[in-house]
Amino acid sequence: MSENQKSKIVNPQFPISHIGIIGGGTMGSGIAQVAATSGCKVKLFDTNQAALDKAKASLEKILSRLIEKGRINSEEKNRIQSNILYVDRLKDLSDSNLTIEAIIENLEIKKKVFSELETYVSDDCIIASNTSSLSIASIAASLEKPERCVGIHFFNPAPLMKLVEVIPAIQTSKEVLEKSIETISNWKKVVAVAKDTPGFIVNRVARPFYGEALRIYEEGIASFSEIDKAMKTIGGFRMGPFELMDFIGNDVNYTVTETVFTAFYFDPRYKPAFTQKRFSEAGYLGRKSGKGYYDYDENNRIVIPSSNVIQSESEESKNKELAETIFNRVLVMLINEAADALFLNIASAEDIDNAMTKGVNYPKGLLAWADEKGMDWCVEKMDELYNQYHEDRYRCSPLLRKMNRENKTFFS
Repeated sequence: MSENQKSKIVNPQFPISHIGIIGGGTMGSGIAQVAATSGCKVKLFDTNQAALDKAKASLEKILSRLIEKGRINSEEKNRIQSNILYVDRLKDLSDSNLTIEAIIENLEIKKKVFSELETYVSDDCIIASNTSSLSIASIAASLEKPERCVGIHFFNPAPLMKLVEVIPAIQTSKEVLEKSIETISNWKKVVAVAKDTPGFIVNRVARPFYGEALRIYEEGIASFSEIDKAMKTIGGFRMGPFELMDFIGNDVNYTVTETVFTAFYFDPRYKPAFTQKRFSEAGYLGRKSGKGYYDYDENNRIVIPSSNVIQSESEESKNKELAETIFNRVLVMLINEAADALFLNIASAEDIDNAMTKGVNYPKGLLAWADEKGMDWCVEKMDELYNQYHEDRYRCSPLLRKMNRENKTFFS
């Protein structure tokens, strides 16, 4: 494709003011709120009128709560609501400058929607997907003009989470990428540009947070609550791995893990756990089902069993030592994954750390954490795990070894 042809797709001076959102679920309605708040005219599309009614009622509730908290006034509430139109025909998105799809994670369904959508929108409309793990190149291939396609991945809840991953496919034009970054930045989001590989940044790098925690449980080393407590009290994470899986939904989290595992040609680092598969099969999905790794009351709070056991000093010391072991094991696996993402040019060091702190609320960027712990500590801990298990899952990233040899850090 010539540069002249590329420039016809998106005029860099052309403002993105009309947004089409495909999918009226939690993510779609959240993205619609973000765009409408920034001043864009938004059309939220869903074939299900009940989903549109629910999205409209949900926005009313959210904005009313913001008024109660003094974050916005009634005039601002009315302005945001007036910027969103709820539609049930895909062709109603024909005047969009940018469309963002947020529907079921099924490649064939997405490709079908994109193929139809392209017949309605103008030649300079950017067509984006909010997929969390599917190939952008595969989605783009469904279009007559694949160069207009890009991944724009928000995190839930979209209005609150600062990070947005922007993922160019190999077909994506430079103009489309630049305009996408500019638009999302104008929506007051932090952009992390990621290579089109399975899981992008966050859903790839975060896998050990769940996978290693599950492995520790399956080995009988610690319980769900002990692992969660270690990650929160020592690591400063807002939620432990099992609390977070219950919050996300075991069905959703397991599916992402399985998708990433398969897409990486069954690399053992991303291997799913039978524990999570069985919980998902049993319908123990977490908060939304009232039972997961924990039991939940009618207010979605964890039911904590009463305990009158008083621990001795030696038991407390032993528990503290166990917590340190758990935290160090999960942390070094996370650091190793982040280092490998940098080694393979998935994203820059800054974008990787921003992705984890702004996308999933990690207390520190993992590469900055590696600097703090020391490259020698990282390599030593990974080698200890490999020597214990002799599994490829625990192979140390070549970048960590190189930086340790050269006495370098990720950030000066």
